[in-house]
Amino acid sequence: EVQLVESGGGLVQAGGSLRLSCATSGFTFGDYAIGWFRQAPGKEREGVSCISSSGGATYYALSVTGRFTITSDNAKNTVYLQMNSLKPEDTAVYYCAAISGSYYPCRDYDYWGQGTQVTVSS
Repeated sequence: EVQLVESGGGLVQAGGSLRLSCATSGFTFGDYAIGWFRQAPGKEREGVSCISSSGGATYYALSVTGRFTITSDNAKNTVYLQMNSLKPEDTAVYYCAAISGSYYPCRDYDYWGQGTQVTVSS
């Protein structure tokens, strides 16, 4: 059974940092691209950052470029999203997801976690 479990969300002040983790199981980690997505109330889901199955290619939404970094740890079957210089507009539920195909486009992935709330106060 494919499982993705997010952790690391919380409440942080503007300008602060959080690191989200996506622990995966039930599939061959090296065969899947992993992505981070977010959805704020009343807004559509947005692809924040995605990483290829090899870890050699990444995508970032323009809104987070230069502030967020996606990395993968094959030994732990885990993908991280380091979020720095957080802004109130980053407030959303963050989901990680997996796909057996290309990491790009960063949308419409196959398997999803339950999400973790990130709230950035001004």
